[in-house]
Amino acid sequence: MAPAGGNADSQEILYGLHSIREALKAGTRPLQRLLVLRTDKQFTDVVQLARSRRIPIHVQPLASFDRLIPNGKHQGVVAFVSAKAYQTEDSILAGAAQRHEPPFLIILDGVEDPHNLGAVLRTAEGAGVHGVFIPERRAVGLTSVVAKASAGAIDHIPVARVTNMSRSIESLKTAGVWIYGVTPSAKKIFTDLDLREPVGLVFGGEGTGIRPGVLQHCDECVRIPLRGRVHSLNVSAAAAIVLFEVVRQRGHRNQTP
Repeated sequence: MAPAGGNADSQEILYGLHSIREALKAGTRPLQRLLVLRTDKQFTDVVQLARSRRIPIHVQPLASFDRLIPNGKHQGVVAFVSAKAYQTEDSILAGAAQRHEPPFLIILDGVEDPHNLGAVLRTAEGAGVHGVFIPERRAVGLTSVVAKASAGAIDHIPVARVTNMSRSIESLKTAGVWIYGVTPSAKKIFTDLDLREPVGLVFGGEGTGIRPGVLQHCDECVRIPLRGRVHSLNVSAAAAIVLFEVVRQRGHRNQTP
């Protein structure tokens, strides 16, 4: 199986037709070799893309895939790839500047479930987020499971891995980014914010939420209003709700003469 982190120097396994197809199209992670069950029918486009990039292709029996991915839906295709390289704060901010947009960032404090991280990356890419920041410790990295859960979004959105989350938040604030922690205990509702300016949204991990040491570095805290008996939402659901409020506000601004 894939290693637990996203070290750019390590090899990992990517699986599933959609994830591998997107990786081949994006070209951001070099594929070292491709294993396929067949080279015809549903595998044709993936095989052709791999051949066009001179990636070695090996036809393997089903047992080989089940052995490599015992608990995953491999769909008869596996690729050995170099893990996606992490970006830096500077490169992410430069990417926003190149798009002539105020920075729109996500900061994830301790998300450990790869499916949650993959879902957040998928939503973030769809919302036009310029970059996602994750901690180096006590959090999942960019593994093959994350890539699969992101439905290919991992290849289109920059991710930075930082050693000290609080220090990174302060650095972003120095660069002019307003940092908002999304937490159920906040008094202010997220829709009351002006999200058209440079913004970084902090979401906590499963169970514990945003750590107090990180929370104290946020400029302000906001919450999602809930009317039921549960006190919080899954991190990927919370991110989707808040991110598309940013999209709504910025879209409205862009339409104003």
